[in-house]
Amino acid sequence: MRKFPSILKTASSVLAIASSLALLPVTGTAAEAQTASVTEQGKALSFDRKKGNCLACHQIEGGKLAGNIGPPLIAMKARYPDKAKLRAQIWDATKANPNTIMPPFGRNKILSESEIDKIVEFIYTL
Repeated sequence: MRKFPSILKTASSVLAIASSLALLPVTGTAAEAQTASVTEQGKALSFDRKKGNCLACHQIEGGKLAGNIGPPLIAMKARYPDKAKLRAQIWDATKANPNTIMPPFGRNKILSESEIDKIVEFIYTL
């Protein structure tokens, strides 16, 4: 029976801490969390050697063993003010440049439409 009061003290301490945390201000919005999540998923796909594999040809901040065949992916908002054009470039770069060696990720179904959207969200932050 001696353990019962200590369990009550522990339980009340946990409740007090949980109540205190509930009073803390929430930072960020659900939309910001969703965007960050999509951006992180896009980064993972971009760096994945079996999926986007952008590092095979491009230098990307935070990437290891980056290639130098394609241009470094920097200042992407300035280079592609229209995000739809960036998406079109990833989907099928041969439309803008028939001689490109960039794979047509969408046309050849290397990536799904959702995966391309996530990669665009990530690349657009660079």
